[in-house]
Formats: sequence, structure tokens, C-alpha cells
Amino acid sequence: MSDQRDRMVRGEWYKDSDPVLVDERRRCQSLLDRFNGTAATAEQERHDILRDLLGEIGAGSWIMPRFQCDYGSLIRLGSNSFLNYDAILMDCAPITIGDDVSIGPRAQLLTALHPMDDHEMRRQRWERAAPIAIGDNVWFGGGVIVCAGVTVGDNTVVGAGSVVTRDVPGGVLAAGNPARVIRKLDR
Repeated sequence: MSDQRDRMVRGEWYKDSDPVLVDERRRCQSLLDRFNGTAATAEQERHDILRDLLGEIGAGSWIMPRFQCDYGSLIRLGSNSFLNYDAILMDCAPITIGDDVSIGPRAQLLTALHPMDDHEMRRQRWERAAPIAIGDNVWFGGGVIVCAGVTVGDNTVVGAGSVVTRDVPGGVLAAGNPARVIRKLDR
């Protein structure tokens, strides 16, 4: 591990140009190149690559290509969960996805944060990250964007095209930009 990787994992300001982080991203991209280039019938090969790439993948879970992420190792995908086409998971901080989750096409889970007020830090390319946690039995419509530091509770539905900028409780329908709770769900 490097000092910059330690800082990244702790949620502190770090520089992603650190050679260790660059090497980890290259390894990830090599695995993603293989994953995204597999034949439509190569389900077992894709699953094997995901086992090498992700921090954890539960039984019965799968991801459709094209899939993109930064490191892979900081992603935990529970059992019987599904990520549809073109998912982007920027895992500079842990991303935890529970069991029985369905995520629609072109969803984005984005943990990276950049300096807002400090222009010099921004010029020097400092960043930090905050984790994302998705509970069990959650459903995201297509094109949902989840921002850094957000938790989505169990049994929640997030409508297509929503931008989730803050925590969403369990058992609700949330939608919009920014996403807000529309109503409680019956079950």
C-alpha cells in the first residue's frame, strides 16, 4: 500500500497520480477489457473475471457489459443482484450493494469528490471520496446517478433519471433531480 492509497481509503484528500493507484487502475482496466470483450455466451468467463475484479460478488449476481469502475476491489455486490448495461461505479471509496438489488442501464455510482473552494488544490488535482451503500431489495430505474456519501435504505425504488444527492430511507419511492421521497411503498 502507498500513503496516497491509505489516504484514499480513509476518505482524506489524496492524489490519484500515485504510482500504486495508477497500477491498480491499470489492472482493473485490463480485467474490464477482458470482461467487456467476452462473447454473449461466455457467462462463466464473465463471472470468473468479476470474482478477480470485485472485492466481493454474491451467489447469483451478475453484471452486463459494458461495465466500468476505477479499482473494482472496493465494490461489494450482494447475492442475486443485477447491474444492467453501461454501469459506471467510481469506487475510490467502498461501494456496497446489498442482496436482491436491480440497477437499470447507464446507472452511475460516483464516490469521488473534488475541492470546491480551494482553487489551488483543484489545480493540483487533489480529490477525496465518500462511500456509497445500497440496501437490500432496492431497484434503480435507468440512468440513476448516486453521489458520494449516499446511503439508500432497504426496499426502496429510485425512479429513472434521478440524481440522488442525499440519503434515501428504506421502503420509499424516490425520484427527481435532486431525488426526493415521493411516497412510502406498501411492502
